[in-house]
Amino acid sequence: MPPPHLLLVNLGTPTAPTPDAVREFLGEFLSDADVVDLPRWLWQPILRHVVLRSRPQRVAGAYASIWRPDGSPLRSATERMVGAARDHAGDRLTVSAAYRYGEPSIDREMQRLSRVHSGPIVVVPLFPQRTSATTGTAFRRARRAAADAGVSARLQERLIHPADPGYIRALAARWREALDTVDAPPEHLVVSFHGIPLRYNLRERTQYTRDCTDTTEALLRAIGWPRARATLAYQSRFGPEPWLAPATARVINGLPAKGIRRVAVITPGFLTEGLETLEEIGIRAREEFEARGGHHLLLIPAVEHHDALAQSLVDIATGTSEARHAVPLARGEDS
Repeated sequence: MPPPHLLLVNLGTPTAPTPDAVREFLGEFLSDADVVDLPRWLWQPILRHVVLRSRPQRVAGAYASIWRPDGSPLRSATERMVGAARDHAGDRLTVSAAYRYGEPSIDREMQRLSRVHSGPIVVVPLFPQRTSATTGTAFRRARRAAADAGVSARLQERLIHPADPGYIRALAARWREALDTVDAPPEHLVVSFHGIPLRYNLRERTQYTRDCTDTTEALLRAIGWPRARATLAYQSRFGPEPWLAPATARVINGLPAKGIRRVAVITPGFLTEGLETLEEIGIRAREEFEARGGHHLLLIPAVEHHDALAQSLVDIATGTSEARHAVPLARGEDS
């Protein structure tokens, strides 16, 4: 039998830091009912006539502040992850990447694989914490793409466990590497995950927040950091409804008033660098923290192509992972 193919699925990125490219990307992203589940008849006019007219200019400026000579940080990091996984896999499997939004899309990559690959296709979303807006939508799109390409019988779904040993080792290694770059250690650690609306988490029986807690506790054990000096928080809120709390920005901004002048922020839910890490935390949060009297904000780099994570991805695809594989989460279903 041919070896399996590992398809890593990341969120996606605009093709350029321009209003037009951002508008196209946001249009696809915010049209996904797993991301914004308002009735289409209500949401689409708001999206088209309000959000996509006002938001792309500002977001394009944010992307421009992090854009690199080789393009989008998220895309280049994802490609490095593919390369690292290939190096660890040898001839046990082949590897490629696709994006839930943007190109190469899951649909396009599934069509390509239907022509060039005859073995199992193992889809692994690059989101260790489960929710319908990330792992759920990635799997649902992959199922539809596989059906359209005629390869449904070969599709397999795998997840990165929130406390996967290789993932946690990679996070701990990035922490140690970052500490080596500073003269004095941080006084507090903020563990920041992407937020979701509160009702999404309740509908999914708190699976997402439980996964975030599992990752946080495993990380703190791995780095020997006291729980009393760490705060789990949620970032990147969008829209007016209640989201998970506490908000990362509020937590960071409140630290100087407590006498905490040096803080580290780690973002375990983002396996690759992107707008949410480099701009939201590395630029905006740092500026606001220092404006309130903070002395130094240390942003811990994303795990990206670290060897420990790359080996875990290969082990997950080949069924030899140290941690159990969680069942994919569908909207309104138990995990």
